[in-house]
Amino acid sequence: MNDVDVTQLVALAAALGWASGLRLYLVVFLTGLAGHLGWVELPGGLQLLQQPLLLWVSGALVVVEFLADKIPLVDSAWDAVQTVVRIPAGAALAGAVFAGQGIDGATWTVIAALVGGTLAATAHAAKAGTRAAVNTSPEPLSNLALSLAGDAFVPLLLWLAWEHPVAFFVALALAVVVAAVLIAVTFKFVGALWRRGRGRLSPVGA
Repeated sequence: MNDVDVTQLVALAAALGWASGLRLYLVVFLTGLAGHLGWVELPGGLQLLQQPLLLWVSGALVVVEFLADKIPLVDSAWDAVQTVVRIPAGAALAGAVFAGQGIDGATWTVIAALVGGTLAATAHAAKAGTRAAVNTSPEPLSNLALSLAGDAFVPLLLWLAWEHPVAFFVALALAVVVAAVLIAVTFKFVGALWRRGRGRLSPVGA
């Protein structure tokens, strides 16, 4: 692997990890479709994604997730279930970028899996927490806008990782900072709700 290849592969692994925390099935479908149609040449470890059966299954799950993510409260229930799916899947996809490339590839596979899983967990926590907080508002448009933004952000990240790796790393750094802020704000919001709920349940004068 030369330096250019490593830069692009690292960008792709990071993109797969991060985007899996947002829209796992869309990541699997778009990556596989791009390989199947010959738009890109997928690394050996990812070529399984371009198989027709997997494309049909991931495509069907994309539709299910698209609809579930547009319905308040249903989206939070979906995110709760996806906690046990998105993070390990993000790690697996990121690691698969370097699979089958010799001893150096094995080392990169482990590193990519660790980083990819961490990125997936960060993106998922920010998404799930933000959407849960927004669901406390009766106003539905903000929920729909956030969902559509996630739908658009995933293909943009994948395209940047493949075509403009350096620009992708900048975008990823900004996304991580925003996610960290959102997670911190969400924790404060949940803490405030908890204290308010305890205050209402406490006996008067206690």
